[in-house]
Amino acid sequence: MATVTKKELIDRIAECTQAKRVAVKQIIQAFLDEIVKELSEDNRLEFRDFGVFETRIRAARQAQNPKTMEKVEVPAKRTVKFKMGRLMRENLRVSAVESADAG
Repeated sequence: MATVTKKELIDRIAECTQAKRVAVKQIIQAFLDEIVKELSEDNRLEFRDFGVFETRIRAARQAQNPKTMEKVEVPAKRTVKFKMGRLMRENLRVSAVESADAG
């Protein structure tokens, strides 16, 4: 499994759209900043066929340090949940089937 960086995505988008790399970088950064801003305000982001981002509160719980077996209180915290949309789910399903057939 390969890791794709933001820089690589910027380069790919700039190449396929024939836009300047600097402009693509500004647009992508503005897009990511808006996602963070909206999630920090507890707003739900829905991108049709791609997926939905929303925040959830993870309840406080008691955990255990595996080395010392000491009980530790873990406070409640906000997390981001992502639910896949239809097109992503279909594409991942096809990819998984192809990988299974190749292996």
